[in-house]
Amino acid sequence: MNTIIGIVLNLVLGGIAGWLAGKIMKSEGGIIRNVIIGIVGGIVGSVLLGIIGIGGSGIIGGLIVSVFGACLLIWVVDKFFKK
Repeated sequence: MNTIIGIVLNLVLGGIAGWLAGKIMKSEGGIIRNVIIGIVGGIVGSVLLGIIGIGGSGIIGGLIVSVFGACLLIWVVDKFFKK
């Protein structure tokens, strides 16, 4: 049961992070795109910040890491895939 709650919490945090990152980066993408980028950004942020020894603990720390990763992904998508 704890695993299911953790997964749902991570998805919700990823969605919030994607929405926040979309606002920060002034992304023209829709909310669905930003939510997906937020979820993936949580993974990317955790990996990249983990490599350099920075990590977030708790809900706020996880949200900050996810927003960082989502901002990075939005930047990459906008930089390399927009015409």
